[in-house]
Amino acid sequence: MKKEIIINTTENGSRIAITEEGKLAELFVDSPDTERHVGDIYLGRIAKVMPGIKAAFIDVGMKNDAFLHFSDIADTQESFDSLIGDDVDADEDDEENETEKVISTKPQAPKSKHRREEKRIHLVTGKEIIVQITKEPVGKKGVRVTSEVSLPGRFLVLLPFSKLVGVSKRISSFKEKKRLRKLVRSILPAGYGVIIRTNAEGEDEKLLLNDLQSLIETWKEVEINIKDEKPPALIYKDVKATSGVMRDVFNDDMERVVVDSKKMFREIKTYVKQVAPAMLDKVEFHNKKEPIFDAFGVEKEISRSLTRKIWLKSGGYIIIDHAEAMTVVDVNSGRFAGKQAQELNSLKTNLESAREISRQIRLRDLGGIIAIDFIDMQDDKNKKKVFEEVKKELSRDRAKATIYPLTELCIMQITRQRIRQNVLQSFSESCPICGGSGMVQSKSTILNTIERWLKRFRSETKELRLTLKIHPSFIEFLKSGIISRLTKLQLQYLVFIQLEEDRTLLPGEFKFISKKQNHDITQQYNS
Repeated sequence: MKKEIIINTTENGSRIAITEEGKLAELFVDSPDTERHVGDIYLGRIAKVMPGIKAAFIDVGMKNDAFLHFSDIADTQESFDSLIGDDVDADEDDEENETEKVISTKPQAPKSKHRREEKRIHLVTGKEIIVQITKEPVGKKGVRVTSEVSLPGRFLVLLPFSKLVGVSKRISSFKEKKRLRKLVRSILPAGYGVIIRTNAEGEDEKLLLNDLQSLIETWKEVEINIKDEKPPALIYKDVKATSGVMRDVFNDDMERVVVDSKKMFREIKTYVKQVAPAMLDKVEFHNKKEPIFDAFGVEKEISRSLTRKIWLKSGGYIIIDHAEAMTVVDVNSGRFAGKQAQELNSLKTNLESAREISRQIRLRDLGGIIAIDFIDMQDDKNKKKVFEEVKKELSRDRAKATIYPLTELCIMQITRQRIRQNVLQSFSESCPICGGSGMVQSKSTILNTIERWLKRFRSETKELRLTLKIHPSFIEFLKSGIISRLTKLQLQYLVFIQLEEDRTLLPGEFKFISKKQNHDITQQYNS
């Protein structure tokens, strides 16, 4: 499969596109509005422990406290505690400020195989803790963190205070796995663990050693920051999106990297020369007048990815709707009406939809629960074909996803790892008028609100003269009719109302000004 990385750089940031066979598969945005937090390490303080939901909230200096689930607490917490120098003792009777996490580990001989060695970790409100961000904030939720800190390199992931030497599951050769484990163990200092990444496959000792030494030096700098800083404090900032993509994605499968910035081009060439000199020829500079994303058809794909409705080549279409914790996808046959039986037509549309939806999931970086309502099919074999098609298409996805077979109602459920904001969130913000709901109050509803305000106003005061400031779009509505709505309000509540346009107000907002007091009294008579 032909894969390419296309990088567009401006003064306001970068956009990194990954294409497969010329079609946009993944998109990353690096700008001041979409600051990347995943991978950052903080020295935080436990703000609250919630045994009921098996979690703690950590103050890391952000608007919302970070969420730490008990399952994300490292087995090596004592090592981190000794590094911090935090010797806070827990009061066993203080249940509100303290909880314990019991970690089960593999049994050690000669213990029975049915027994587990247990280790208890105390979480105490006010205690310092080192955490690393694993998921970006979504909606009103803060970042998610883990105390299992790691530092990713190109070939290795460093695990401080661990003895683990793991190998990526994507390396299929048992012989290569064995070689890499043996090689890494021979160069790994005591007190560290590592995970060997897919990029390490086939690489020699020199490259792995350089990567390991660089990671250890970085961690030693982190240790210094931990001792010098007071919580909450950022003690390690992960690389920017562009560097992260080059580190994690650029490998032998990639045909080329094309970039339109001379500065970025030089930086990438320098990096590739250090870590993969044999791939230097794959780095290209785009020096044509046509914008790079236009030249590769990426700009059109981005515009398409932001639409709610996506047409398929067969004439069918899919609808993608977002909620905070869930995405719903609806498949429709649209204009498609094949000559075959309905079951076969439904299967064809569903298979085409399965491919497009899988691509959209990766492209938009959809996370959480994804529910897909496919066109009804009766044959279980056809349902299995659609299920297998989605599994095949998402096998290229770097995020973890669990796919469930179609139900009797032809609904598929997918849970997918959410790490960063999806593309829609990166390119847009909530509408200031509708607040992101896609709906605004009807004029009748606004009129009813004004009427209720007037009723409260007249029940509490004898004032007779008001100025009503409102958006221009609503004034015509108030003045229309043989006997206008404004006139009816004045007669009903025996008050004189002078209308005044105010373009600073949103449709649906209004202000009442007291003529007598000469100031805004809107809030005074709101419900």
